Amino acid sequence: MSNNGASDEKRAKLAEEGELSPVATEDDALYQAALEEIDDCQSQIDSLNEQASEEILAVEVRFNTLRKPHYSKRAEIIAKVPRFWITTFMNHPQLSLTIPEEQQHCLQDLQNLLIEEFEDIKNGYKIILKFNPNNPYFENESLIKEYRLEGNGQPKSVVTPIKWKPGKNFLADNADRGSRKRKASDSSFFSWFTDSNHSSLDEIADILKDEIWPNPLQFFMMPEALSEEGDDDGDVEDEEDEEDEEGDVEGDAEGESNYDTD
Repeated sequence: MSNNGASDEKRAKLAEEGELSPVATEDDALYQAALEEIDDCQSQIDSLNEQASEEILAVEVRFNTLRKPHYSKRAEIIAKVPRFWITTFMNHPQLSLTIPEEQQHCLQDLQNLLIEEFEDIKNGYKIILKFNPNNPYFENESLIKEYRLEGNGQPKSVVTPIKWKPGKNFLADNADRGSRKRKASDSSFFSWFTDSNHSSLDEIADILKDEIWPNPLQFFMMPEALSEEGDDDGDVEDEEDEEDEEGDVEGDAEGESNYDTD
C-alpha cells in the first residue's frame, strides 16, 4: 500500500513538471494514432479544396471570355448616355465620399470604365479609365492602374503617370492649401489612382471591380428607384390621411345629428 502511494505521488509530481503526457501513459499510442488519422483526413480535405479552387478558376476564366462581347456591347450603349459613369460613381454610397467637387468635374469626361483580368486571373487585373480626349484636365485618353503579383508572391501596383495640363493638377493645388485640404485630397479618388502603395485606399479598387463593374446600371438608377419607393410611401400616407379626414367628417356629422335631436 505504501509503495502504491509513493508511485502515485511520483506520477503526480512528474505530470506537474511536464514529464508525463496529460493522457494516461497506457493510452499514448491510441492518442497519437488518432491525431495522425485526423491529420491524414485533413490533408485529403485540403487537397480537394485546392482542386476545387483550380476548377473554379478555370470556370471563371471560361466565363470571362464569354462575357467580353457583352461588355463591349454594353460599353457602346453606355457611351450614348450622358454623364453615365460620374452619375454611377456618385450614387455609390462609399465611392461618392472619395470624389470632391473638383474631381466630379473631371470625372464628367469619363467615357468608359473597363476591368481586364489577366489570363491567369490569380496574378491580377487592370482598371482602365477612358476619358474624352478633349478633357480640360490632362492629356491622357486612358488612365490604367494595374494590380499584379510578383514572382515572390508580393502584390504590386503600376499606374499610368497623369500628364496634367498647365494649372489643372488639383492634387498638387490641394496639397499646397493646408493640412485640412491635403488630408481630404489624400483620401480622394485620384489620390487612390496615383498611389502605387497598397493601402486602405485600395477599397476603391475593390468597389470598382466587384460592385460597379458587374452591374453599373443598378447604381446609375439608384435615385430613381429610391424616388419611386418614396412615391409609394407617399401614396400610402395620402390614403391614410384621406381615411382620417373621412372619419373626422363622419364624426362631425354624427355629432350635429345628436345635437339637433336634443
